[in-house]
Amino acid sequence: MEDFRRLDLRNLSGHFLKAARLLGFVVFGLLLAAPVSAQQSTPPKDAKSELKASLGDLLTLYQNEVQRLEKHQQQSKELYEDGLISRLEFEKGEKELAAARAKVESVNKEIALANQPAPALLATPDAGFAAPSNLAWTTGSNRIDGLIRQYGTQYGVDPYLIYCLMSQESSFIAGATSLKGAQGLMQLMPDTAARYGVTNPYDIAQNIKGGTRYLKDLLLMFNGRVDLALAGYNAGEGAVMKYGNTIPPYDETRNYVRLILKRYGRKLAS
Repeated sequence: MEDFRRLDLRNLSGHFLKAARLLGFVVFGLLLAAPVSAQQSTPPKDAKSELKASLGDLLTLYQNEVQRLEKHQQQSKELYEDGLISRLEFEKGEKELAAARAKVESVNKEIALANQPAPALLATPDAGFAAPSNLAWTTGSNRIDGLIRQYGTQYGVDPYLIYCLMSQESSFIAGATSLKGAQGLMQLMPDTAARYGVTNPYDIAQNIKGGTRYLKDLLLMFNGRVDLALAGYNAGEGAVMKYGNTIPPYDETRNYVRLILKRYGRKLAS
């Protein structure tokens, strides 16, 4: 009986080891297959899809702000009617609510334009400035120069193009603010800054990174057309699409594109 029990335990132990090995092979195979299936199931994103996604996030943010202000304004209305706050305070809330609603409307228009099919692009003499430049340039700041090269390399944008755009936008003044509200070295509008995760547009690194990403998305959207990317940077990509993927008929935008391309085009002669 003792020998039989020992034999039975050995057989049981052998079966257990075989089962454990089999389970190990199955788990190992699943671990190997998981990354492959994950990669296969994740479709690649194009610039237009990313733009739509970022606009959708921005729209949600603005809609939530409208809801918050509407609730606050309803409370203010009751306080005003009871004589607990002044008319000036109530009207201030009305203006803030109107501005928030205008932002929602503006983003909705951008989304509508982004959903429209892009017309065929026409070749122009300004197209094709894609190769990185070897020209010597400097903003006068080693840190800014280094960040331009860093993010230009990271996002595949010619650092010299970033330099030319930044020169036109802010003359390399980190604290620059335009009358329209554009901020920092690359003059990011608040909506654009929010779209690219820039929490402090006057932070040099954040500003250059956000502006470079925006410029890269514009270049992808307009098939490498530097003139249209610059027009989009100045007037908004929606305006470029509105006019059939041409430079919008705004004097400021056309002059902006002309001046930057004139400077950027010098590298062709080098």
